Amino acid sequence: MTNPNAETVILVTRNGMGDADVELQQKLIQVYFNLLIENDCLPPTVCFYADGVKLAVSGSPLLEQLKVMEAMGVRLILCSTCLNYFGLVEQLQVGIVGGMTDILEAQLRAAKVISI
Repeated sequence: MTNPNAETVILVTRNGMGDADVELQQKLIQVYFNLLIENDCLPPTVCFYADGVKLAVSGSPLLEQLKVMEAMGVRLILCSTCLNYFGLVEQLQVGIVGGMTDILEAQLRAAKVISI
């Protein structure tokens, strides 16, 4: 079966998913990423910027899922400006540090962009 997400880029801009308490936001994003993994519907790239970079650093409840996705070939791009702004560069646990140019390039190459 062809992966319907083969040309999709996911943008993660929050420290979780949706507008709710942080605990619920993080629970929702864990479920979302678990379903992507379980259903083998992985996008080629996930970009993290703004508060989203906090999900790829020490202490994040999403690290396990992100490590699995990266091992399965998903490119995880973290905004260097955002990591520096929050002082999180040294705490990065998964993905690559990129710039806005990398994020823009991923968006422009994608057939579909999903922002969560």
